[in-house]
Amino acid sequence: MVSIRRTFREFWPQTHGIRRFLVAGCVLAIVAAVCEVVTIGLFGFIVDEVLSRQDLGAFWMPALGWLGLAAVSGLVSFAGAYLTSVGGERFLLRLRDRVFRHVQTLTPDFFDNRRLGDLMARLTDDIEAIEELVGTGLVKLFTTLASVVFFSAAAFYVRWDLALLTFLLVPAFLVVSKVFASRFRTAAARERLSNGAMNSVIEESLSNQSLVQSYNRQDAEAERLHSEGRTWLRANVAQAWLSSLYGPVVQVIETVCLIAILGFGAWEIASGRLTIGGLLAFAAYLAYLYPAVQSLGQIALTVSEAAAGSDRVIEILRTRPAVTDREGAVHLTRRSEGRIEFQGVGFTYPNRTRPTLRDLSFAVEPGELVVCTGPSGVGKSTLAKLLLRFYDPTAGRILLDGTDIRDLTRESLRDNVTILQQENLLFSGTVRENIAYGSPGAELDDIVRAAVLADVHDFVGTLPLGYETPIGQRGRLMSGGQRQRIAIARAILRDAPVLVLDEPMTGLDTLTAARIMEPLNRLMSGRTTILITHDLRSVPEGARQVVLEPVPRRSGRIRIRSAARRSMARPG
Repeated sequence: MVSIRRTFREFWPQTHGIRRFLVAGCVLAIVAAVCEVVTIGLFGFIVDEVLSRQDLGAFWMPALGWLGLAAVSGLVSFAGAYLTSVGGERFLLRLRDRVFRHVQTLTPDFFDNRRLGDLMARLTDDIEAIEELVGTGLVKLFTTLASVVFFSAAAFYVRWDLALLTFLLVPAFLVVSKVFASRFRTAAARERLSNGAMNSVIEESLSNQSLVQSYNRQDAEAERLHSEGRTWLRANVAQAWLSSLYGPVVQVIETVCLIAILGFGAWEIASGRLTIGGLLAFAAYLAYLYPAVQSLGQIALTVSEAAAGSDRVIEILRTRPAVTDREGAVHLTRRSEGRIEFQGVGFTYPNRTRPTLRDLSFAVEPGELVVCTGPSGVGKSTLAKLLLRFYDPTAGRILLDGTDIRDLTRESLRDNVTILQQENLLFSGTVRENIAYGSPGAELDDIVRAAVLADVHDFVGTLPLGYETPIGQRGRLMSGGQRQRIAIARAILRDAPVLVLDEPMTGLDTLTAARIMEPLNRLMSGRTTILITHDLRSVPEGARQVVLEPVPRRSGRIRIRSAARRSMARPG
């Protein structure tokens, strides 16, 4: 129950503005139940007043009433189900949007430490399970309870003593439902975990098919999926076993009830205290009542499954962003000059004890190029994460035009910084869409101009659809050099005053790296540039170097050697 209360406390506010759909669906479903109650009463009347007395003249009015009620019941049932579905789907859309927006506030390292398939399962299957509880499930609960009340009241009206006999077995339904629900929740939690793991294997294998096939690892990947699939199968079989067993157990209880009622009713008819129409109407009320009671048990199983899913979604929502905007943070309304300064910056990653950076100080003037180099693992890429405020320094501060970047809104800070990352991150859209990704609404002429400067335009002209040519998932239809140049064009079009190049030559051969240097030089021209690299081929002539050395294990300060205007040969 604690988890259910937490689920509603967390997600019920998301129904604001759509509750009218759920309420209308609930009311209409209750109206349909009332129509069914009256219809059964007309059925009993026809049996006693028409069939038993063989009076055909008394048939037409109740028959027309029955037909009218059936039409009304069908209409309101349709309208209720439709409105409930509309409300449920809107809630589902809103909740998924909320979780996705929250996930996008988390540091990129969060995704590096999570299996993507598991995150996808939480954003799809788990959220749908929550909707089945908080949205349509709540409507189903109220309408089912209303049906139980109405049909119970009608049964009491026909014969209160028979109704009391019937209700003696209702606790058996509740006990069975509680026992099954607790076990179903355990099985549902296992199924959620295994489903996420299985999705992760599928996503990883399909995303790396070139590696899988070139290393002849198809069978190994199939076995990996099969292994996760077996775990998922066991969890689903456990759920299927419980669901399949629940129905027959409840049906046996229903049968016992009906046999007892029919036996007692036959005795009452023989004694003249009950009519055949009354008994048939009573049996019909029970035929509607017991499925409603059984539905309450099914709702309990749905609640258990939703609780397992909500735990996983709440875990994501409880993960706090590594950085947030300070109260009163300034939103830059003008283009910054681009002066960057690191003042005594130190940083230790969460859940680590050894610092990555300690007492790091250097400045980059507007339009200047500074090369940050050093051995792998020394914290070069961490500089970019700190400058973009994926993390905040644990010591010292970083200034943009003399202002601590923590006093700026993250949005306006990142509008003034463009990063060209080690991995060329592209989407599965067209060439045009990828170049314009950082500049929504850019005109085609501006896109072409950036493409020309990035040495993209010529090879785009050879593509079948030009700038509208799809580049495949993550740009895999393009070569490494072409992906890099598309990324450079994207950075040129964005035109931010501060540029961070994180290992821009990684994975490129000497000739391709030499060709990339020309558009890179155009990109760096006039911008404050921090070039992070261990590959000195990519260091332009006359660049100032900042050499980072590892932080000592015990004590001492990080040493930074600045080689002013040290000349390096161009690659190639």
